[in-house]
Amino acid sequence: MLRSILIGIVAGQRAMTPLALVAGAARRGTLPDDAPALLRHPAVTAGAVALAAAEMAGDKMPSAPNRTILPGLLARGLTAAFAGAALAPKEQRRTAAALAVATAVATSYLGLALRLRAMRRYGQTATGFVEDAALVGGGLAIVGGGTAKHP
Repeated sequence: MLRSILIGIVAGQRAMTPLALVAGAARRGTLPDDAPALLRHPAVTAGAVALAAAEMAGDKMPSAPNRTILPGLLARGLTAAFAGAALAPKEQRRTAAALAVATAVATSYLGLALRLRAMRRYGQTATGFVEDAALVGGGLAIVGGGTAKHP
């Protein structure tokens, strides 16, 4: 269930990245065997990656809304629930989803406060790229980015 909580941290900062991460993990075979089969479809993976990339690009724009506005929190909660459940064994999925959502919402506020503070010193673009790199790198570690579960 730790992976579900950790993916909630990622969702708190980027709504679409958890979907891209679990779809990629499904394609590599690093999710539980009974994870949703739809995640393994190449079109789902490509779409999730495209959405995550678009969100990351939009985050660097001066007009980007804060991650704590209601639609942003709803998106983070939904993707956290889905990704958190996908990372958990079947019998723990409801609890994992709830923990991922709670983590995503809480860390949205914390992440925004930290980002705003960093932006005053380093600017929006630089801090956004650092945040993206940390989230993608950490997210890959959370979902088992490089190793397949099955030979």
